[in-house]
Amino acid sequence: MSTTNESNLEIERKFLLSGDGWKECVEGPGKRLSQGYLCADATRSIRVRIAGNVATLTVKGAREGITRSEFQYAIPVADAENLLALCMRPLIDKTRHIAQFGGMRWEVDIFHGENEGLRVAEVELERPDQPVELPDWVGEEVSEDHRYYNSCLVKNPYTTW
Repeated sequence: MSTTNESNLEIERKFLLSGDGWKECVEGPGKRLSQGYLCADATRSIRVRIAGNVATLTVKGAREGITRSEFQYAIPVADAENLLALCMRPLIDKTRHIAQFGGMRWEVDIFHGENEGLRVAEVELERPDQPVELPDWVGEEVSEDHRYYNSCLVKNPYTTW
């Protein structure tokens, strides 16, 4: 199961939220996610995530701009719970909301715990040069700022900045 395009590439832009207008574009309730990293460095990451009753194991390669390889697989929730116990601390705790804007699907993440106060919106693209209509509720683009990568937030949580 992969959530990327057919070539197993993740092409993603990330923005800080600048307002609450996204709430008007949300589809249904948000979903609480717990995720951890078994490995996370500049060349690769291995992530375990539980979102409700769905669990995934995701392997990502090094970033090249806003693009990187991504392979995602469904795993049993019980396995994910055991793998999360092996992950670096703190785990990432966030609520994800899905918003539609400009014909695109936006993922709005509201972080909790060690990353409380961080609010970001991400949009996945089919190609790096794909035009994106930016909603007025996004502010500064942080797509290439490593501090905002979830794998880095484990090592250097937002509340410590």
